[in-house]
Amino acid sequence: MERFLKLILAVCTILILSSAWVMAEEPSAPPGGASIEQGAEQAAPALAEAAPSEAAAAPGWDAKIAADTVWVLITAFLVFFMNLGFATVESGLCRSKNTVNILSKNVIVFCVTVVFYWAIGFGLMFADGNSFFGTAGWFLAGADNSPATGDAYSGIFASLSWTGVPLFAKFIFQLVFAGTAATIVSGAVAERIKYFSFFVFSAVMAIFIYPVVGHWIWGGGWLATMKTPFLDFAGSTVVHSVGGWAALMGAIILGPRIGKYTRDGKVNAIPGHNMSMATLGMFVLWFGWFGFNPGSTMAADADAIARVTINTCMAGAVGGVAATFASFITLGKPDLSMVINGILAGLVAITAPCNWVTPGGSFIIGVVAGLLVVYAVLFFDKIRVDDPVGALSVHLVNGVWGTLSLGLFAADIGGIKGLFYGGGAAQLIAQIKGVVVVGVYAVIVSVIFWLIIKAVMGLRVAEEEEREGLDIGEHGLQAYPDFVGTTTTRGLG
Repeated sequence: MERFLKLILAVCTILILSSAWVMAEEPSAPPGGASIEQGAEQAAPALAEAAPSEAAAAPGWDAKIAADTVWVLITAFLVFFMNLGFATVESGLCRSKNTVNILSKNVIVFCVTVVFYWAIGFGLMFADGNSFFGTAGWFLAGADNSPATGDAYSGIFASLSWTGVPLFAKFIFQLVFAGTAATIVSGAVAERIKYFSFFVFSAVMAIFIYPVVGHWIWGGGWLATMKTPFLDFAGSTVVHSVGGWAALMGAIILGPRIGKYTRDGKVNAIPGHNMSMATLGMFVLWFGWFGFNPGSTMAADADAIARVTINTCMAGAVGGVAATFASFITLGKPDLSMVINGILAGLVAITAPCNWVTPGGSFIIGVVAGLLVVYAVLFFDKIRVDDPVGALSVHLVNGVWGTLSLGLFAADIGGIKGLFYGGGAAQLIAQIKGVVVVGVYAVIVSVIFWLIIKAVMGLRVAEEEEREGLDIGEHGLQAYPDFVGTTTTRGLG
C-alpha cells in the first residue's frame, strides 16, 4: 500500500514536470476556447445563430462574447456547487459513523478530476484525433483562436468551434461535468471502500472512461457522426449513465455491506442518519441542475435557456410526485428518501432531451422516472446489489431512460423528431445503439480497473473497520465527536 502511494506521488510529480515542458514547447494560445455539448451543435439551429463565422468582425460581437462567457461561467459555478449536494445527500443517507469518510471522498474526487482532466482528459475528449479519442490538447495546450467560431476557427479543438466563448471558460464548464460523473460512483460504494482505492478510481474516470465516451458523443466521434446522430444535450448518458455503469461494477465487485442481506434472502434496511441533510442536499442539486442543463446551451440564447429550464423543473417536480405515490403504494407510506431520489431521477432523465421536448413531454418523462427509481431500488436489493443511496437507480436506470426518451418525445425542435412526433424510429434506434455501446465500454473498462485496484491495493476495508466505522478506521476522527453514535435512525440505508 505504501509503495503504491509513493507510485501515485511519482506520477503526479511527472505530470507537473510534463506540464512545464509542454507549456515551454507549445506556442502560447490566446486565452479563449472551445468546449462542451456537441449535442447542441448536432441538432439545435436555434443555437447556431450564436456562432456565425463572420461574427468576429460584427458590431457588438465583443458584447456577445462577454455575455455568453458570463453565462457559461455562472452556470459552471452552479454545477460546481452540486458537489455540496452530492456530499450532503450521500452522507445523510448513510450512517453517522461514516460521515467523515463520505465527505472526504466527495472532496477529493473533484480535486483528482481537476488534475487529471486538465492533464489528459480534456484532450482525449475534445481535441482533434480520430473517431474514438482525441490525440492532442494535453495540459490544455495547443493552437486555438477561440472565441472564433465556424470557418473562422483555427485550432486543435475543432469539435468545439460551434460556440463562441473562450477556451478556458469552456474547459471549466466541462471540468465540472467530469467531476459529476466521477462523484456518482461514490454513493454506490459508500461505507465499505478504501479511501485511496476510490482516489485511484476517480483518476480512472477522469482519464479512461468519461473522456472517451464524451469524445464519441460531444467531441465529434463516431456516435455523433452516424447517419442519424446519437443525441445527449446535457449528459443523461455521457455523465449519469457512465457514472452509473462504473458504480454498478464497483458495487458488485465490492459486495454488500455487512448485515445488509441474510442467507435466506431477507433484506435488512440500514437507515441513514440525517434526513435533514439529505433533503438539503437534494435542493442544492436541484438548484445546480439549473446550471447543468440550461448552461449546456453554451450561449445566452433566451429561447433555448427558457425551454430547457422549464423542462428541467417540470421533470424533477413530477418525478418527486410519482415517487411519492409509488412508495406509498409499495411500502405503505410516502418515504422521504424515495421522494428525494424521485426528484433526482426526473432531473437525470430530462438531461438528455431537455432541449428538444415540450413541457408535456418532460411531464411524462418525469412520471416514468419517478416510478422507475422506486422499483429499481427494490430490484437492486432483490438481486443483492447493495447501493446505500440509490445512485444506480437514479443515475444509471434513469440516465438510460432519459436517453431513450429523446427518441420518443423529441418534438420537432431544431429538426429533431421522435417516434411520437412523426419522426419514425430512426432517432430511437440511434439512442438505443448509443446506450448499448456506451454501457458495454463503461462496464468493460470499469471492471478491468476495479480488479486491478483490488489486486494491487485492495478495495474493501477490513471487517472490524467497517463495523467500527470508516471515520475512525480511514481518517482517525469523527463527524460528531460530542454525541453518542448510533447506527439506526430513520432513512434509506
